[in-house]
Amino acid sequence: MNEIIAVATITILAVISPGPDFAMVTRNSYTYGIKTGLLCALGIAIGVQVHVFYTVFGITLVILSSPTLFLIVKLIGVFYLVYIGFKSLTNKVKISSDKTTSKPLSALNAFKNGFLTNALNPKTMFFVVSVYSQVISTQNSIWLNLSYGLFISFAHWLWFSLIAIFFATPVVRNKILNYQFVMDRTIGTLLILLGLSLLFFNVN
Repeated sequence: MNEIIAVATITILAVISPGPDFAMVTRNSYTYGIKTGLLCALGIAIGVQVHVFYTVFGITLVILSSPTLFLIVKLIGVFYLVYIGFKSLTNKVKISSDKTTSKPLSALNAFKNGFLTNALNPKTMFFVVSVYSQVISTQNSIWLNLSYGLFISFAHWLWFSLIAIFFATPVVRNKILNYQFVMDRTIGTLLILLGLSLLFFNVN
């Protein structure tokens, strides 16, 4: 029971702390609407499973023991966040409050935004590794460990779905769209800074 409480507490605190996932869902929700925001949230939840699977099956040890491989993972994550941030920062398309956008994001791209943001984030990798190595017993069955992973994904999906619903709510969305370019530039800058911050992240 103590193990379950510890995993739940750590996961909740980690999920609600602001980061790239939060910024991505927020922008997609007020820009494209609730469907896109929810698909982005689902992508984040599935992205968590990437970290869970390679942690449970030991592949993380290979990544963490190879500075070059870990650097490649970081650089891919940095590039993706900086790229998305730059697009937001330089956006000049004004969105009307009575429609989502002149160029709607496809369901696949909405999901991919969330998935890649989480799956390419080495901080999420380190969080999952820490939970499994410091909190979860090594004596657990593989099915129990995978169940913990499902809980971590569920917590991400629930929180970011709520974020998507909030920012896509007509009243909130219309308020934000009154200051759309300010929000676009703020979130774009945040994504770029969060991406660049990964360059200084290491596991030592």
